[in-house]
Amino acid sequence: MTGPLRIAFLGCGFITRVHSYHLRRLPGEFVASYASRDCAKADACSRQYGGVRSYGDYRSALDDPAVDAVVIAMPPRLHLEWTLQALAAGKHVLVEKPAFLRAEDYARATDARDRAGRVVIVGENDHYKPLATTLRRLVVDGIIGDLVFAHFTTIVRRLKAADDWRNDESMAGGDAFFEEGIHWLHIASSLGPRIIDIHGYQPTPSREGPDRRAKSMMVAFRYENGGVGALYYSREVPSLFRGLRLSKLFGRRGIITFESNGLFVVAHGEGLPRVVWPGMKDIRGYRAMYRDFASAIREGRHPEMSLERAMEDHRLMERVYATVGSPEPVATR
Repeated sequence: MTGPLRIAFLGCGFITRVHSYHLRRLPGEFVASYASRDCAKADACSRQYGGVRSYGDYRSALDDPAVDAVVIAMPPRLHLEWTLQALAAGKHVLVEKPAFLRAEDYARATDARDRAGRVVIVGENDHYKPLATTLRRLVVDGIIGDLVFAHFTTIVRRLKAADDWRNDESMAGGDAFFEEGIHWLHIASSLGPRIIDIHGYQPTPSREGPDRRAKSMMVAFRYENGGVGALYYSREVPSLFRGLRLSKLFGRRGIITFESNGLFVVAHGEGLPRVVWPGMKDIRGYRAMYRDFASAIREGRHPEMSLERAMEDHRLMERVYATVGSPEPVATR
């Protein structure tokens, strides 16, 4: 394939606008179109983000030979249906995360991908963001030696409106941790050593106010190297400056302290502490993710965030919920 990758967004909600903002910063590499069940919304997105086409339904985008790939940007309950339809239509697929609701859904999508000979990438942009790549590099380079403790904090008071589809767990696939905490579970499990045991601890949910979901979760886990860790996730607890928070990785030779959004990393190894600036240009990793998608298509390979990699995260998530309320952790193997 030569020329820009021609992408159609299926869905014109908030996340499509986030993706489109970053795609516009990759001029000449991608051409976007927009499909919605509301033709006016598709037209508005196309005008705002420089799209070349708009469609009043999703099927029209799949039937258009001028579309190379689609972005499944709708609630998770609909992801499998439209991923399968897109692959049957011969399109490459970027499916937002969480990609699917059940492990067997990943298997169906993988089979359809292989039959179609197309590329499917799961939209785990956090895998590609400078913070994640910096942490992986520092751990692999042995800056802090063997990992002993990992402490991840992602806490902010950010409530959803009453009419937000995320309040409907049948649409979202689960509560706030399932729908959004999956990004942090991926970071925790992608540092190098695999997570082999995991347990979820959920505070008693508050159902007050318009955001009725369970919005907090604490996860404890063990890595294959013997290290242990915890992830504190909440979208109902206030944080400094509405989002500033610190996380740490503790090793036998030092400590890595990092701002959880990716503003800075401080490595306390041998010698003086070292400040690392991961970078602000693509702080969320969207541009790196799209470039991996395009190069995987052109090179005929799996992207870094393949269905297989995303399935590993989903299995961890299943075990988190299987253990909430039970006294013992459940092994992942």
